[in-house]
Amino acid sequence: MKRESIDFLMLGMLGVFSAAGLAVASIEVSVAEENFPDVDRNYWASPFIRALASKDIVTGYPDGTFRPKKNLDRDEFAAMVRQAFDEEKVRNIESGSVFKDVPKNYWASTPIEEAYESDFMKAYPNNRFHPKKDFSRTDALVALTRGLDLSYQPSKSTNQAVTPSPARKQAKRGQSKNRLLFPLAATTLMQPFYQMNLLNQNQPANVASAPGTTNTATGKNVVVGPSARELVNSYYQDAEKIPPEAIDNIAAATKANIVVNYPQQTLLRPNQPITRGAATALIHQALVYRGKLQPLDSDVGSAKYIIKNPSVKNQK
Repeated sequence: MKRESIDFLMLGMLGVFSAAGLAVASIEVSVAEENFPDVDRNYWASPFIRALASKDIVTGYPDGTFRPKKNLDRDEFAAMVRQAFDEEKVRNIESGSVFKDVPKNYWASTPIEEAYESDFMKAYPNNRFHPKKDFSRTDALVALTRGLDLSYQPSKSTNQAVTPSPARKQAKRGQSKNRLLFPLAATTLMQPFYQMNLLNQNQPANVASAPGTTNTATGKNVVVGPSARELVNSYYQDAEKIPPEAIDNIAAATKANIVVNYPQQTLLRPNQPITRGAATALIHQALVYRGKLQPLDSDVGSAKYIIKNPSVKNQK
């Protein structure tokens, strides 16, 4: 009798803990779903946004919105990559040599400097950054492949195409990153600086790596894959619109499963301004490639927009 009482007591306790666990799980799900009131669960980029928001990699505006369809500015992309990656510096900004068009107390001044130092972002001539300039889809893919040190080389085997050359070490920051809110009045605050430089928006120096060259190695059992141009032509109907200096970067991003094309997989739309939602999808895929995030399950509707390369094994 005593033994039966103990068994019933244990079952009751397990039931309480199970119920508590379910309650916590449901709270976590509801929090993830309600991160941003303007990101509907059926929105194509919603799974990418929720995944990054749960890690504090992307944040919204002070009014609680995310504005996924808003075109992304250079300062916002710098803030996103700063939160997402801890890459080693490849250059240092000299003391007193900050960008002339980024005010000292500007909300994104630190992310901009760090994104520049880790090679995700490039400067414009005359020490300008143009923080409020739109960012194209090509710009985003070039920035990610450059910051992650990815280059395209024709395949020598079925599982060797994207080459970290060599992979840079991740920086070990002593302090955790603070959550960044995109200010509602950012455009207004930057207007005096932006207007002065609007007429001098030349292309950044060294926008992209030089296009990859075909591997001419000879020998037994060596299979040489397509050139960067051939690869992008095979994936994208509008490949001819890719800037020549970015072809190698786009090919590398394609091989790494970083490219996400909505609504049509075969259209890259390389020169179209990238939206905040679309940029989140690319950053999500870059983190998946680095093994920092789990890939979307194949039964998630948004997964069909990911350009998948069979040789990359971290995709479901």
